[in-house]
Amino acid sequence: MKNIKIKIEYDGTNYFGWQVQKDRITVQGVLEDTIRALTKEDVKLIGCSRTDTGVHAKEYVANFFTNSTIPSEKFREALNSKLPNDIVILESKEVLEDFHARYNCKGKRYIYSIYNREQPCAIYRNYMYSFTRKLQIEKMKSSCKYIIGTHDFSAFKTKGSSVKTSIRNIHELCITKEEDIIKISVSADGFLYNMVRIIVGTLLDVGTEKIQPEEVKEILESKDRTKAGKVVPACGLCLEKVFY
Repeated sequence: MKNIKIKIEYDGTNYFGWQVQKDRITVQGVLEDTIRALTKEDVKLIGCSRTDTGVHAKEYVANFFTNSTIPSEKFREALNSKLPNDIVILESKEVLEDFHARYNCKGKRYIYSIYNREQPCAIYRNYMYSFTRKLQIEKMKSSCKYIIGTHDFSAFKTKGSSVKTSIRNIHELCITKEEDIIKISVSADGFLYNMVRIIVGTLLDVGTEKIQPEEVKEILESKDRTKAGKVVPACGLCLEKVFY
């Protein structure tokens, strides 16, 4: 039996996230159906993480076990010929039997994109959050130092999520702006449910001067979700890189 690792790019607009859900179209569900049709086996995909409805991925990693005689590297072309055009296999290869897309993952990088102008954005509406209020970018940047590092991120997770610990290590948090487009890049060893989107919502509170940069430190230390910003829309979020 072979263990096949695949790298996937997908537009999450038309999907209810990655994970299989009953009576809903998901990225994992479409991929598993396609692999089963190809191999005639009851294949189960192991994904590197969950992504929510509307979230995109430039590099998502998954693996599956198969007895198929299809050469490992040929799964890419075979699957791409059958998949819808909003899901693309970038790479397929055989890996060691003990490789696990989720448990072997060392970290991930997400980028959240904002289109910042007075008028809403039509062209990028599925890939960026249209934010029409003026933002103080330098204040947002000065807030990042309070979030970088190892902390208990309870204030930045949606209540009801079940995890053993809320402690995570953010290696990098940076903000760039080019014309009307703002990109917020976050790299960490792992993420809590809605963590990136709540961090962005809090940074927007700083950018609109609803709160001051130093208050971000107080929010983090409070571990109180009600003190942090709102969960910004999923459309602006993209999984950029998975580290092993």
